[in-house]
This record gives sequence, structure tokens and C-alpha cells, in this order.
Amino acid sequence: MNLSEMETFFSELGQPKFRAKQVFVWLHRGVTSFEEMTNLSKPLRRELEERCYITAPEVMRKQVSRLDGTIKYLWKLRDGNCIETVLMSYQHGNTVCISCEVGCAMGCAFCASTVGGLVRRLTPSEMLDQVLFTQMDSGRPISNIVLMGIGEPLDNYDTVLRFLELVNAPEGLNIGMRHISLSTCGLTKRMEQLAEENLQLTLSVSLHAPDDETRSKIMPVNRSVGVENLLAACRRYFEKTGRRISYEYAMIDGVNDADWQAELLANRLKGMPSHVNLIPLNEVSDSPLRPSKRVRQFQRKLEERGVNVTVRRRLGGDIDASCGQLRRKTVEGSASKKTNG
Repeated sequence: MNLSEMETFFSELGQPKFRAKQVFVWLHRGVTSFEEMTNLSKPLRRELEERCYITAPEVMRKQVSRLDGTIKYLWKLRDGNCIETVLMSYQHGNTVCISCEVGCAMGCAFCASTVGGLVRRLTPSEMLDQVLFTQMDSGRPISNIVLMGIGEPLDNYDTVLRFLELVNAPEGLNIGMRHISLSTCGLTKRMEQLAEENLQLTLSVSLHAPDDETRSKIMPVNRSVGVENLLAACRRYFEKTGRRISYEYAMIDGVNDADWQAELLANRLKGMPSHVNLIPLNEVSDSPLRPSKRVRQFQRKLEERGVNVTVRRRLGGDIDASCGQLRRKTVEGSASKKTNG
């Protein structure tokens, strides 16, 4: 619930509206039971216990990278499903990469998150919990959020919008939209809807190939969208919001790393403010795809054509916490709660 919905709820209980703000603040401090809400009367706490529940994930495994201090959490949800969340530290602050679904239906060939398909979508509270409880457990204040974990955010559209509202609330974590990035594989109709929301977040598009033949092989979603239609939607998004789009491009050996593909990518992005983020492919078990050996050459080709391009820093590789390596896991085999990578 957002604050105004809580006010309605407490009014229906015959309680004053200020109770809503008290409970809202408690929840965003990370309480796991109504008994911890000490400024509420005992009868009210009992009534809330009977009528409501608090989602609080359980840490099933916590891995800390020896290389860079990146932390990966395996959370157990109320129904027994598990998801992963990653905390990364930079000079500008701490960034948490959260999941929005249990599993993923998109089927991208280079990503472990899609193994086993989609099980279910997360609730707004389950998304918010990843930010809140990661911050509490790690002791590191979260300044930035990326929706780049397990699942396709725009496939869980209404939930993601509610999560953004909650995490942005001044009475809660109060994390500004400009500190949030949302990644999509290119669900164009949802991109059009998101543009109408006119949010100040950063939209990242998982492009990974500039031509339909290549992109359709590694990203099934492209078969119904097509690169030209996707980039047209990106142009409309920019025209509506004024927000520059970031394009993610996983560099895969012999698949999408040729000079002609760099030139085609530059041509397709010409005249549109954009940023290309090259991602050295992170290997996924059981996948035949391998990291490209031509990342720097590809980068130089794009730079020569005037494209704003960077190579993403690889974090958490020793604990399978890098891009494309997060996956849904089961509780079995996850009993060890803390390990160092």
C-alpha cells in the first residue's frame, strides 16, 4: 500500500489517519512484525497481526566477492521461491541490482535468469524488500537502484510502477528517480506507456545486436518486434521524456562483435542522444556462448563514428554476480548462509 491507501485502510478500522504514517515509516525501517511498532497500542497491533502480513525475505545465502567486495544475496520468499540481489560499491555510492520476477520468460540465450522460464511475478513489497533488507544486512546505505536482476521489468509493469512510487516516497527510503535505472529487452508497447509516465529514471535497452538476424537468434523477443521498430520506440521515448537512453550490448565472440555490426549500430543510433554500454560477456554454465576478444576494437569503431560508448566494469565475477549470471534457485542446496567467493 502507498500512504494514501493506508490512510483509507486505517480510517475503515476506525483509527485516526496519522496511524497510517506511523505504520508506513515502521515498514520502511524494516520491521518484520507488528509487535515492533511500539507507538501503536497493543490491541491495534493484534488487529493488524490478524488482518495483515509483512513480507520479509530470509537470507538463504550471502556471498561476498574477494575481488571487489560485491555482495550477492539469495533471498527466500514467503512461498519458498528464491531470487537473487546484488550490491555493488562505487566511488559515487552503493548500487543495488534487484529482481522483479521469479524466473524470466524472455529466453535470451546469454542470460542465466531465463533458465527454467517464468515462475511468477514479484509483488511491489518483494521488490522493495530487496532494497531495504540489503541495506540493513550490509550496513551500506543504498543510493542507486538498477532493475537489472532476474526478470523483465516491463513484463511486470504495474508492480514496477508501484515499487517506484514506494521507493521514491519521502516517508520511506526516498530514493530519487534520477538514481534509478530500468532495463528492458524491448517491450515496445510498454515502453510507450512508460514514456507517458514521464518519469526521470534512466531507461536501459538490452539491444545486444544491431541486425534482426543476429538479435532474433539470441533474443526471441526480437522476432515479434524487430530492431527498427525497437529503435523507433526508443526515439519516441526520448522525444517524449527528453531522457537519453542507454543501450546494453553484451559482447559475444563471433556473434555480434564484427566491425560491420559496429558500423550498423552507429548508423542506427545516428542523430539520437544515446549511450552504448559494452558488456564483456559473463560466461553462463551450459551456454555455448563465449566472451568476445574484440571489445576494444568494437569500442574504437563506435567512437570513430561519434557514438558515446563505455565498457562496463565487471563486478562480482567470482561469485556469479555479474550481468547475465543471476538465476532463480531453489532452497535445496542453499543452506549455507554466508560464504566468501
